[in-house]
Order: sequence, then C-alpha cells, then structure tokens
Amino acid sequence: MKRTCFYIALVCLYAVTGCVAPTERNYVVVTIEPLRYFAEKIAGNQFTVHTLVPVGQSPEIYDPTPQQMMRMGRSRAWLQVGPIGFEQAWMQRIRDNNPDMQVFNLSEGFALLEEEERETELHSHHPGGIDPHIWSCIGGARVLADNTLKAFLALDRNNEAYYRQNYDSLTAEIDHTESLIRRKLSSLNERAFVIYHPSLTYFAHEFGLQQLCIETDGKEPSPAQLKELVDETKTHRANVVFVQQEFDKKNAERMAEETHCRLVPINPLNYHWSEELIHIANALANEPQTD
Repeated sequence: MKRTCFYIALVCLYAVTGCVAPTERNYVVVTIEPLRYFAEKIAGNQFTVHTLVPVGQSPEIYDPTPQQMMRMGRSRAWLQVGPIGFEQAWMQRIRDNNPDMQVFNLSEGFALLEEEERETELHSHHPGGIDPHIWSCIGGARVLADNTLKAFLALDRNNEAYYRQNYDSLTAEIDHTESLIRRKLSSLNERAFVIYHPSLTYFAHEFGLQQLCIETDGKEPSPAQLKELVDETKTHRANVVFVQQEFDKKNAERMAEETHCRLVPINPLNYHWSEELIHIANALANEPQTD
C-alpha cells in the first residue's frame, strides 16, 4: 500500500511539472554521503553533487521521495556504491524512468566480501549476502576514487587535467589517512571491537582487527544471542562498543555496560570520510579525538 501511494504521488508530480525537467549539464547524484565526499573532491566546481539517502537514514531500507525521483530526472549521472540495499531495490525503476541518465558502479574492481558464515549458517545483514561498506577502508577508498575519476572523465573529457589534479590531491589524502591509522593501531594488544551493524568489516580485515556484531541476520539479537556475544566480547578482551545513529542503541548500551567497554558513537556514513576513519582509529587506540 505504501509503495502504491508513492507511485500515485509520483505520477501526479510528473503531471503537475510537465514530466521530467530538462537535464542539467553539471548535476549528478550519489547514493550516500561518503560518495559525495569523493565526488566533490574530484569534480571540484565543475559539477553539483546531491545525495539520495539523507543523513540519519539507513541506505539499506530507505525509499526515495517523489521530489528525489524528479531530481534523478534532472541528473546526468548516478554514482552508486554497487551492492547496497537502496540501489538494489530501486535501480531498475530509476533507470527505467531515466533512460538517458548514465549509471556508474564505483565498487567495480573491488573484491567484495561475502558475509561471514558461523556454524554453517550464513548470517546475512545485506541483500545478496554481500558487504557493501567499501568506503570504510583504505583499499575501498582508492577504488572509489579511481572509479569516480573515470566517471567524471566519461562525463566531461574537456576538463581532464583538472579532474586528474583533484584526483592526485585526494589520493594523497587517502595515503595520509592510512599512515595515521596504521600508526595509531600498530601497538594495539586487544584487537577486537563490538558494533551493532557490521559497517567495518573491510576496515577490520585491512588492519588486522576482529569485528563482533550485535545485529543477527539483520535483526535484534535474542537474549541467548546477546549473552553469547557478551561472552565472546570478554574472551577477545574487546574494550570498545561502537554505536551508530541509524540503529537502535539499547543493545549496544547494554553490551557496553555488561562488558565494561567504552561506548563510542560513530557514523560510517559521515560525509567527512577521512575524519571519520581517524575518529574510529582513535577510539580503538583510546586516544583523544584531536586529529
């Protein structure tokens, strides 16, 4: 019923505005805020970049508004993560409504991870069992930067030198971020952490950490599952529980209380990509948030 009402509203909006507005030459959309960071770093003043999933909303389950669907009709391109829930649910409908809009998969060439298996049962938190959070690691950031450059070169070859210069500045920033994080995490003795939604899988793989997840199969854990996680947290001597604004904090707060871990708010969907990863590294290293 909700989707039906949405499409009725969308049809009415098309009728009132005279179908789709003319394409704006320098207008692109991205799915989430971290992608806007990479896009704006490379595009500079040549393109206006808008984000589809608003701050504070989960990109796994978000439904776009009719106004956002109209905005898609004015965009020259959509820069996607690739396997994230919002894109999987809406991609075909959006492409059908905007056949002239170019779509770029920014995760192309990155080795996406299937979600972990425990005791032969697949614990899936995302559609298709693929972890989409590639922006939460350095290797993923490099792939995003490379594919974002390719997207803007495809859209506007006349400004190639400008985009390549911006790309070089961005990759230098990525290198500096990696150097800072490796220094902060190099002397960690306890290398496990707890998080509600598994947003840091690639980060953990990259820096030799262990991610313990509160969410089970995309749902709230049962009391038995929560007790098991408490025991696992103590066994691995984790000292941080990360809490994210898109998800319920109750179980994360309970985990922190029962395991005597520090409760640290993070935002993996933060626009300020580098600042957020350094914030996470500082929390793991128990350093002041000053970098």
